[in-house]
Amino acid sequence: MKELLENIIKGIVKNPEKVKILEEENGDEVIFEIHVDPQDVGQIIGKDGRTIKSINTLLTAAKKDENTKFLLKVIR
Repeated sequence: MKELLENIIKGIVKNPEKVKILEEENGDEVIFEIHVDPQDVGQIIGKDGRTIKSINTLLTAAKKDENTKFLLKVIR
């Protein structure tokens, strides 16, 4: 999942070389911390959070375990 998320994010941002994703598991929840250039934060979040919600939907559709939930944190 981390690789999928990284490919999606790098395709959206203007500075893909600055993308760094950390993964942490907390029970049935997987937390992804997305570190990007401050200039790219708006691109990832999107208008009214639509882009980040769409990314979360893609991850949910691609997951193997039905009980797993994803939490995406965008960090400057």
